[in-house]
Amino acid sequence: VLGVAAAGAAGCGLGGDDALAQSTLANVTKGAFGTDEKQNSWEEIAGYNNFYEFGTGKSDPSRYAGKLTVRPWKVKVDGLVGKPADYDIDNIIRTSQLEERVYRLRCVEGWSMVIPWVGIPLASILKRVEPQGKAKFVEFTTLNRPSEMPGVRTPVLDWPYTEGLRLDEAMHPLTILAVGVYGRGLPNQNGAPIRLVVPWKYGFKSIKSIVRMRLTESQPQTAWNKSAPQEYGFYSNVNPEVSHPRWSQARERRIGELFKNRKTLMFNGYGDQVASLYAGLDLRKNY
Repeated sequence: VLGVAAAGAAGCGLGGDDALAQSTLANVTKGAFGTDEKQNSWEEIAGYNNFYEFGTGKSDPSRYAGKLTVRPWKVKVDGLVGKPADYDIDNIIRTSQLEERVYRLRCVEGWSMVIPWVGIPLASILKRVEPQGKAKFVEFTTLNRPSEMPGVRTPVLDWPYTEGLRLDEAMHPLTILAVGVYGRGLPNQNGAPIRLVVPWKYGFKSIKSIVRMRLTESQPQTAWNKSAPQEYGFYSNVNPEVSHPRWSQARERRIGELFKNRKTLMFNGYGDQVASLYAGLDLRKNY
């Protein structure tokens, strides 16, 4: 969601199917992971986004995403799995234990938020489909619907938006599929009805409005890496020591604050949980 590169993730024009975002989610428990940092407001979270399917301006998603139809909605999970399936979003919500996860979000552009997501561990869905031994990666695909997504009518990126994770990253307990924020359904501009959240990576890795997850043996191509490989790597872990070619990543501006006065944390502050995933990996080369 939410990076210069974030599309496939935004004041808050909630209309049409986006009214679903007004509904309170039931059966939500406090998750094991969180932070006591001040959370950004609903208005900030819903009003300041990158979701290029609706335009490249920060307010474009909140302005145009209200027309997106988010019901009915199914997510296809296939590829190298024993039990491929099409999952209905409402069935996922009804049959899963939803958790609130308060995570930091760091955009590759140099801004950040603290967001109280509601979701489920991605691993819980992947385990249902029984990944085959050859599966090493997960490829994610965003909806591509030009009639409701004006941004895809221009070739800003090679649509549909795609992203990818290593399977061990996808199975990590921090990685979730979010269906809500602040206890309510996701606003359309934030990736309704279901999006990825990987808090130790730059925001564009957290793909929005997912329609397919495909398990593969080879590393999948991803939208921003295809567009500008010298700027956006496959891993895209938050790393203050590796600058973007056009700006430093050492500091960040929390939305709601005026200046870039916060030091960026390695892995966005989640190093204790995820650094072991990259033992022996050159994080400058594999940016």
